[in-house]
Amino acid sequence: MIRVEIVYAEQRRSIVKSLKVAQGALIADALRLAALDEDFQGVDLVNATVGIYGSVASRDRALQDGDRIEIYRPLAEEPKLARRRRARPQKTR
Repeated sequence: MIRVEIVYAEQRRSIVKSLKVAQGALIADALRLAALDEDFQGVDLVNATVGIYGSVASRDRALQDGDRIEIYRPLAEEPKLARRRRARPQKTR
């Protein structure tokens, strides 16, 4: 057995769970286990992009001991557009 973490973050909460999976388990296997946990209810584990330590990874990637599976959510706003919006000069009243 190997130990991995599954992480998901929203604006107001984050979920970090430690799982034990069999040697040779895939990301998809760990996500299926996470789906059984009530903390992950409402998280789109089927369609969400996932990664290992900040690098997008395929669900058929084999896990290694200590891997951290990150579940990414869609961006609320495109980062470039958000920076432009914040950089616009504010009108004085």
